[in-house]
Amino acid sequence: MNKPLRKAVLPVAGLGTRFLPATKATAKEMLPVVDKPLIQYAIEEARAAGIEQFCMVTGRGKTALVEHFDIAFELEATLRQRNRVEALEALKGTQVEPGSMVTVRQQVPLGLGHAIWCARTFIGDDPFAVLLPDDLVLSHTPCLKQLADAYRETGGNVVAVVEVPREHTNRYGILKTGKDDGRLVEVLGLVEKPAPEDAPSNLSIIGRYVLMPEVIGHLAKMERGAGNEVQLTDGMAKLIGHQPFHGLRYEGTRFDCGDKVGYLEAQIAFALARPDLADAVRGFLHKYMK
Repeated sequence: MNKPLRKAVLPVAGLGTRFLPATKATAKEMLPVVDKPLIQYAIEEARAAGIEQFCMVTGRGKTALVEHFDIAFELEATLRQRNRVEALEALKGTQVEPGSMVTVRQQVPLGLGHAIWCARTFIGDDPFAVLLPDDLVLSHTPCLKQLADAYRETGGNVVAVVEVPREHTNRYGILKTGKDDGRLVEVLGLVEKPAPEDAPSNLSIIGRYVLMPEVIGHLAKMERGAGNEVQLTDGMAKLIGHQPFHGLRYEGTRFDCGDKVGYLEAQIAFALARPDLADAVRGFLHKYMK
């Protein structure tokens, strides 16, 4: 029987240099898409998958991420006095159970694998999810819930995957595939950012993972990979053949909010998905497309 999936790690220590000067004094994960910051989308997606405990791997200048999920007594009291019911309702997504959220520091930028290793005490001997807030997924069923359901079905490690153009394989972690039923694909190998001519497929991992705790032992060796960093992909590859490992073709559309164009596209897509905004957004889009 699979152990319940109750923990999630959110690596949020990056500098966000592609969004300077907006991120000079603000964490990139606090950038809003419509009216919620990226970090809140990630936490809400994790909750929908049954996650109860959260660990943010932070860096210097990231205190706003923690503050966002704290209780704002003065703000809430003022809203109650003014009978701002809708505003109070909007704040509910920022509330977490006391003791359910912890942070650890990644003091040096040694890669995603190193960031996950920094959360090793939080992870312990339990399966855990990883969510990269830069990857925002618009879907009917939250992306991580789809992975959690697949984990309960297959056991072991499950990663969200999507097909990318062959010429872009050098930007992603790429799967070497085995059995494939069109939804779940057996993972026989993983390669971080291979050249197009060397890529074993065009199936790329996006920023959603369900991993077994044994990956921490491999990351602890601090072996450097692509970019001279400790790569999570390399640690995961060591699990193949020892544990079940699958890629899930998730339902939904992924937006790379670490990229300016991807972030702008997410704004439009998420606004159009809102009944209270869709008509107005379509109206101004037509104006600018003339």
